[in-house]
Amino acid sequence: GINAEYGLYLESSSLKKKPVNSSSAFHVMPSLRKPKKNNKLRGHVSAGHGRVGKHRKHPGGRGNAGGLHQHRVLFDKFHPGYFGKIGMREYRYNKFGERHWCPVINLSKLWSLVDEKTKQTPLEKDQAIVLDVTKFGFSKVLGTGQLPPRPLIVYSRFFSKKAEKLIKQHGGAALLTA
Repeated sequence: GINAEYGLYLESSSLKKKPVNSSSAFHVMPSLRKPKKNNKLRGHVSAGHGRVGKHRKHPGGRGNAGGLHQHRVLFDKFHPGYFGKIGMREYRYNKFGERHWCPVINLSKLWSLVDEKTKQTPLEKDQAIVLDVTKFGFSKVLGTGQLPPRPLIVYSRFFSKKAEKLIKQHGGAALLTA
């Protein structure tokens, strides 16, 4: 019949209980994991952990405990400078704040900022497209990707060394603005 609560149609034959086949009721699936080592150690009193030292819960402390005490050698050897302070505290740190605001754009995306009309107009020799990335909300130009075939004069607050080098190689200029 139809189950009104869920809007499902169930056949009456699927609701009947099927008889359990006695041969399949006791069928054991093959084990997918290897047997535990502990099984071989049955009958051996300390199970390989020694009588004197004993296998206790957290003998050295949990996690990073004892970095300045019992685990000092390992902390100094593998994590030098883990403890202590350095530099100045910055109160009210806001990574999107004035001091840290620096949206970036890659060279490969510069061409998408140029409008379609400028892209299609043919340029004479020694002409370049002028592009001010600060007007699009970007503050720094990074050097990843390919530059467009035409030379660009790019204005930005910051340039990476690679970006500046590549823009100049393509016949353009990287100019700083305030």
